[in-house]
Amino acid sequence: GATAAGFGAGAALTIVPIASMIASSGYQHAFLTFGIGQGVIVFALAFFIQPPRLSIPPKKKQLNLPQTKIDFTPPQVLRTPIFWIMYLVFVMVASGGLMTAAQIAPIAHDFKIADTPVTLAGFQMAALTFAISLDRILDGFGRPFFGFVSDTIGREHTMFIAFGTAALMLLTLSAYGHIPLVFVLATAVYFGVFGEIYSLFPATCGDTFGSKFATTNNGMLYTAKGTASLLVPLASVISAAYGWKAVFVVAVALNATAALMALFVIKPLRRSFILGKEAESTEAATGSAKTSATTETA
Repeated sequence: GATAAGFGAGAALTIVPIASMIASSGYQHAFLTFGIGQGVIVFALAFFIQPPRLSIPPKKKQLNLPQTKIDFTPPQVLRTPIFWIMYLVFVMVASGGLMTAAQIAPIAHDFKIADTPVTLAGFQMAALTFAISLDRILDGFGRPFFGFVSDTIGREHTMFIAFGTAALMLLTLSAYGHIPLVFVLATAVYFGVFGEIYSLFPATCGDTFGSKFATTNNGMLYTAKGTASLLVPLASVISAAYGWKAVFVVAVALNATAALMALFVIKPLRRSFILGKEAESTEAATGSAKTSATTETA
């Protein structure tokens, strides 16, 4: 969550200056300038990244659900139903967030509030610019925050809270998004609970399938974001035919369903999967030990 926060909150630093440069010099100049600048910064900072000098065995932390003691290989993971259920829930939640991120400007313009000044905590900006800035900040903050919460109360309970809140915020946008202050605050809270998928799903994947192949297994699960992005253009089609409220209704339904699935489907299936596989492993080890002892006795 802490490292993923950079991906969400980092953009908050450049939203206003990039928008200003595009307005004054065009997007080509803005892309070239910021592209070179970011490239130089990344290149320079890369020299300070060092490999770990000590190898410390990870400590298993007891959560509301058990963490596996078995390291599953990627082919084994792909054959498990629980992986594909997590994949489906990831797609359901990510599709709403990616749609909102991609369409937030058209939504604000259609609500006729994009350039309306909004004052909040002593700051005043146009509603769209204010919303995007706050979105990035809370998106970044939400990743370590919900990671911490899930370390305390469990992955699925945290998913239920986050996905349920996301559904509530989208419902608020559908009903009151034409009010500039509500638009800014509702989108900010929504992205604050949306970014947690980039910390909760990797953690849940590691808890379920082990740490040895955690990077590959999580990489396979992370392709759900690419699958979700394929659904984003459908938002434009639905909005053109039925309006943005219809898009919000679909997104609310996806997030609400995902919240219920996290608590009532993923939670019991993960427990059953982990305990079942560990029982099989214990039986296999016991049987092997008995066979070995019998052979030695003979």
